[in-house]
Amino acid sequence: MILLAEVSAIFPVNAYFFVDDSSGRGFLIDPGAQADKLLKIVDERGWTIEKILLTHGHFDHIGAVEKIRRELKVPVFMHKNGVQYVKSPRWNLSDQFGLDIVLDDVNFLDDGAKLALSDDFSLTLIAAPGHTTDGAIYYSAKNSAAFVGDTIFRASIGRTDFYGGNPAELHDTITEKVFALPDDTVLLSGHSEPTTVADEKYFFSRVNFFD
Repeated sequence: MILLAEVSAIFPVNAYFFVDDSSGRGFLIDPGAQADKLLKIVDERGWTIEKILLTHGHFDHIGAVEKIRRELKVPVFMHKNGVQYVKSPRWNLSDQFGLDIVLDDVNFLDDGAKLALSDDFSLTLIAAPGHTTDGAIYYSAKNSAAFVGDTIFRASIGRTDFYGGNPAELHDTITEKVFALPDDTVLLSGHSEPTTVADEKYFFSRVNFFD
C-alpha cells in the first residue's frame, strides 16, 4: 500500500507511507512536518514503521524526523551526499524560517542501495542530483512506483537555485534516470499530484525547462 499524507511545513508537502499489506510493516518517506498527524495514522492503522527514508535534506522533508524517530525508535536513511543538509540549517533552509533543524544519527547510503523488508518488499535508491546534491529516488519495480521528492513534479521540475542545486545535473537526472524507468511508473513527488513517466516524457517533449 502507498498512502499519501499531506502535511504543512510552512507550505504543503507530501509525506508517504509505503507499507506491505500482508504484514503491516513498511517505510515512512519524507516526514516533513506534523509528526503527531503521521504518528496517528500509524497508530490507527496498526502499522509498524521500520525505516524513515528521505529523498533529500530540505527542511520541509525532514522537519518531523526527530520526533517520529524517538517515538517509533526507527533508523533514518538518505543518500550519502545529505551530510551537509542535515547538519546545516543554512543548507536545509530551515534557518530562513527560524527553525534551525539539525538531524543526527542518519544512515547514509550509496547509489543503488536496496532497502528491503523481504524479497517481495523493497525499494532501490537511485541517486538523483540536481534539485540538491543529495537527491534520491526510491523505486519499486514491483509496485511500478517511484518516490521522487522534488526532482520532478506533474508538468514541472524542482528548483535549482538553492544550495547544491545544479540545472545540468537535474536535466541529466530526469532524462537519463527518471525517463529510463518504465513508462507506466507512477511518480510520487513532494509537492504535486501523482503523474507517470509516460505523461512527463510527453510534457517534456513540448516544454523545455532547460533553455
